[in-house]
Amino acid sequence: MPATLSVLCVHGVGHGDQDATLKPTWTDAITKNLKRWQPALTVDCQFFRYDDAFDHEPLNGLVYSRALAELLASGVIHGIGDLFGATRGLADVPDQIRWTAGMVAQWASEEKLREALRKKLLDWMQKGSFSLVCAHSLGSLVCYDTFRRNPGALANKTLLTFGSQIGNPCVRDCFAGRIEPLRAKQWYHLYNRDDHVLTAHVRLDAPNFAEVLTEFDKPGDILNHDPIFYFNHQNTQARVWPDVAGGRASRSVTRAFVPLAKAAARPDRRALLVGINDYPNPANRLEGCVNDVFLISAALQDSGFRAEEVRIVLDDRATTANLLERLHWLLDHVPETGERVLFYSGHGAQIPSYAVSGEVDHLDECLVPYDFDWTPDHAIRDKQFVEFYSQLPYASRFVAIFDCCHSGGLTREGGLRPRGLTPPDDIRHRAMQWDDGRWLNRTFAERTGDRYRIGRGRHVRQLARHRYMRDRKAFGHKGPYLPVMFEACQERELSYEYRDGATSYGAFTFSL
Repeated sequence: MPATLSVLCVHGVGHGDQDATLKPTWTDAITKNLKRWQPALTVDCQFFRYDDAFDHEPLNGLVYSRALAELLASGVIHGIGDLFGATRGLADVPDQIRWTAGMVAQWASEEKLREALRKKLLDWMQKGSFSLVCAHSLGSLVCYDTFRRNPGALANKTLLTFGSQIGNPCVRDCFAGRIEPLRAKQWYHLYNRDDHVLTAHVRLDAPNFAEVLTEFDKPGDILNHDPIFYFNHQNTQARVWPDVAGGRASRSVTRAFVPLAKAAARPDRRALLVGINDYPNPANRLEGCVNDVFLISAALQDSGFRAEEVRIVLDDRATTANLLERLHWLLDHVPETGERVLFYSGHGAQIPSYAVSGEVDHLDECLVPYDFDWTPDHAIRDKQFVEFYSQLPYASRFVAIFDCCHSGGLTREGGLRPRGLTPPDDIRHRAMQWDDGRWLNRTFAERTGDRYRIGRGRHVRQLARHRYMRDRKAFGHKGPYLPVMFEACQERELSYEYRDGATSYGAFTFSL
């Protein structure tokens, strides 16, 4: 271990260049945590500051509005999307969050800005012999963008990201739709699910990557984004600092950690089958969904799946929380040879969603769990589903089958009964307009932009082709994983039940 450890510190959003407390507080926390494991170590912290690169467009109210609109339209399902859902408009969004949204959106939308920041960071990396790079918040985006495009810059170095937006869908397009490993000695990602600055879990499976859960709730702080709380968290102290310092404890912690990660053999095959007949409202109940599940289970076992590889969830057990937990079981840590099947039979719905302006601008397709209540918190939305599969290994196989209405966008009804729900009048009103003395359904145009296009009936955001191909090549990957999907109908169509003799099935499932 060298007598001196050089650390490059990359600050996050919000006037890092002008914050007089940033350097002393970061230096003190990093030094104390490292010297706890290596008392004789000299720690040299240097600071990469970059706020001046954003000065060409001051973050006024207009920029805030545009930034928030872009972030929410891009499919944000973490952080600001959750906070904004509880507000009544832009005026209610805290200034700190507006500042954050503005800087992140500006970074995400300006290619020349990202290019200038990459060049500036590479110059710093070449000037110093850094063993550790600590990157907070927006600084982690700058670092990942730089190091993924320039793999040699992080060789034999450790990267520590925290309060990071790297895994957030709102910036995923900047990385051509996928997060890939870095050529680093080790990459630690500290994640606090109560951090409300667009932070997100990183779904990445690599031997030199470890996500460390660092949950905290700082009193009086709505954001929970404080870097010092990340540095001093007990899990960071136990997992990260010993390893970086090279002390004895680091080896014992690592030995305890790695075997646990490798101990459980990862099954090559898993199937999750969901069927919901008995919705709480009798008017919404179906007949054939549970039969569909047993029909598909039999077909899978006839095709080589073992009984223990097939998990089913039925009726009142198919709540939102339970379905999300089982989707993690199905799609987390999938090996290269993994085969996964998801089957859903039940209702589907389209929820008219509000834009940042407070106006309804699109429909969210979703699966309808048992506890569905026409809010995003009790639905399995198409955007959430994308997050589960986009990071799967390219060599793995994932097939998703939806027998529900709007399944081309994701829904369903039966008898001739469609497997889709009619929204209550207050929800339905969002998608209607008064025209020449009568109520008409509104037409929602396909949203487009110079960076991305959300295709009708597709669950994958597609970048403008020329930029997508260029960025994909720059980041050295094939884009997001694309599963095989079987859908009962198109986005604006209905799926129906079918009675075979005295037994009900989904018409699509029975035919399949």
